[in-house]
Amino acid sequence: MSDLQPPRGTHDILPDDQRRHRQVAETAWGIAGLYGYEEISTPIFEATDVFRRTLGETSDIVTKEMYVFDDKKGRSLTLRPEGTAGVARAYISGMRSKPLPLKFFYQGPMFRYERMQKGRQRQFHQFGVELLGVEGPLGDVEIISLAAHILDALGLTDKVTLHLNTLGDSESREAHRAKLVEYLDAHRDRLSEESLTRLDRNPLRIFDSKDEGDQEVIEEAPLLSDHLNDSSKAFFDHVQAGLKTAGVAFELNPRLVRGLDYYCHTAFEFTTETLGAQGAVLAGGRYDGLIEAMGGPPTPGTGWAAGVERLALMIAEPPGPARPVAVVPIGEAAEAEALSLVQRLRQAGFTADLGFSGNLKKRLKGANKANAVAAVIIGDDELVKDAATVRDMETGEQTEVKLSALEDHLARYR
Repeated sequence: MSDLQPPRGTHDILPDDQRRHRQVAETAWGIAGLYGYEEISTPIFEATDVFRRTLGETSDIVTKEMYVFDDKKGRSLTLRPEGTAGVARAYISGMRSKPLPLKFFYQGPMFRYERMQKGRQRQFHQFGVELLGVEGPLGDVEIISLAAHILDALGLTDKVTLHLNTLGDSESREAHRAKLVEYLDAHRDRLSEESLTRLDRNPLRIFDSKDEGDQEVIEEAPLLSDHLNDSSKAFFDHVQAGLKTAGVAFELNPRLVRGLDYYCHTAFEFTTETLGAQGAVLAGGRYDGLIEAMGGPPTPGTGWAAGVERLALMIAEPPGPARPVAVVPIGEAAEAEALSLVQRLRQAGFTADLGFSGNLKKRLKGANKANAVAAVIIGDDELVKDAATVRDMETGEQTEVKLSALEDHLARYR
């Protein structure tokens, strides 16, 4: 048993790390509520088609990273690699009758079989938001402002940069696609095998390639921002103006893209230089065609997701656990009273530990290890007096206190 380890790409989230995760999640949860977003939870596994249809057959996630398995009846299921597809499926299957807009946030584990990096595992956690039913630029401004608000509350504003781009509408993307394919086709001999496959099916995804040869080719590739029609320009101008009004700083990045047809207009990422090469900590954009592509009614949508592990590495050390009051019984007769007392203290809002076994010296040593702020000692003498001896664990000072007055006496340690 001693050599058992968690599966490669997973890890146990022990208490110190869990405090950091909780700080991120609870901060995000609280601020999302201020914007009117409500929590939604979708299954950890879905029918594989949910992700194949939404992420694209040629995407790295679908071709390389999804955990796919058949159940006992031969149905193909997939551990969720991201959260948006599940929320969209939930809307289609159970919430189409609800009035729009709908505002959701989610949190939980995701699964991708990918190369592990700092803050990135094969089982990882995301916090995300989705806004359904708002087709105008104010929806994009709201979700980006919400993201900036959360990052600021976590103390990360100075550690991240917001990169912003527009993908335009379908007319703009088609105009750009024609020019992009023409350009890339002329440089086929310089493209990687993977990018050659993408060229025929999803040329925008070549912008995501990490291959050095591909990077050199796309450096001079036509930009989508040069092919925007008037309505797409106006949409993006409104997004930028709204962010400036909201006090959210950004940098324009014309090479920030999303490869699938249902993405449109705004795309954005908050990035950092503190976590190595993979700098994105929160990313999102508008996906007006997603729900329709999944078989639902035409429904505009926009949202983002953030990596909890990556944000947890960046935040300041959160406060440790509250220092407990240790209740230390001495002798069998005192144990019943100690058990009643420790529960009474917990009901009154104190963090309280019970010294389970050993003599007085051993139990006080245990109280020290637990970083107790005070020890409440009950033995035969105290039982006779209906009292307890309270030891301040910092000074060693001891005071005899009636049990009826114990909560008031301990209030200084709360």
